[in-house]
Amino acid sequence: MLGIYVEEVRKKSPLVHNITNYVTVNDVANILLACGGSPIMSDEPEDVEDITSICGGLNINIGTLNKRTIEGMFVAGKKAKELGHIVLLDPVGAGASRLRTETAIKIMEEIKPDVIRGNISEIKTLVNGSGTTKGVDADVADAVTEDSLEQMVAFAKKFAKKSGAIIAITGAIDLVADKDHCYVIRNGRPEMGRITGTGCQLSGLMTAYVTANRDHKLEAAAAAVTSMGLAGEIAYDHLQKDEGNSTYRNRIIDAIYHMDGDTLDQGARYEVF
Repeated sequence: MLGIYVEEVRKKSPLVHNITNYVTVNDVANILLACGGSPIMSDEPEDVEDITSICGGLNINIGTLNKRTIEGMFVAGKKAKELGHIVLLDPVGAGASRLRTETAIKIMEEIKPDVIRGNISEIKTLVNGSGTTKGVDADVADAVTEDSLEQMVAFAKKFAKKSGAIIAITGAIDLVADKDHCYVIRNGRPEMGRITGTGCQLSGLMTAYVTANRDHKLEAAAAAVTSMGLAGEIAYDHLQKDEGNSTYRNRIIDAIYHMDGDTLDQGARYEVF
């Protein structure tokens, strides 16, 4: 049962430092507030050490890179690890450009994040050093399917062992793995892919969940992925006939706001391998 990890976030209200992309920064802040966490945003290299020092978790998202924010990511990441804080890496678009790929790999190798969350193309890029990411979306050839599930579960576990991180691969079927176990999660709606930022929101949400449940990182990460998928289902069910993706985004945030342990346990659809 994953509901207990939702409740811990509301009890502890973890403060999460986000270096995230400017397309979705407001949505990330709102999803963190909705789940019971507390967001703070800072990417200025002269500011991030102090900011990350007062937080419990650091969410690094490379969606809109520039030289200044890259410097801030490394300064904050090294300080967070020095203090024993949770660090999550979201390698948005890794494989789409040399800068994104090299930055993501360098963060992974030098900062050694506790959690890495991305689509399958981004994760394969981190493993192989190059990839076929289509913009910030996964290449269709890389999709996790029922036919490839066994192979992908083994892939996720192997990368978790090599990197020392919890690996979360999100898509139509979500995988959340450490070196020994993998949650296969089937919550969510395809319409979530038509909203800018659901992945970025999930990374913020996951950082809060893992920060509040440090002794159960795998389960907390799985609870975050399941919560987000279930929120997408609940939000879709509440859409009215004349409402579209803008309202859908807000309803997802509302569903996270109302998410509790019982709701998650009743709606979660997952297996552990």
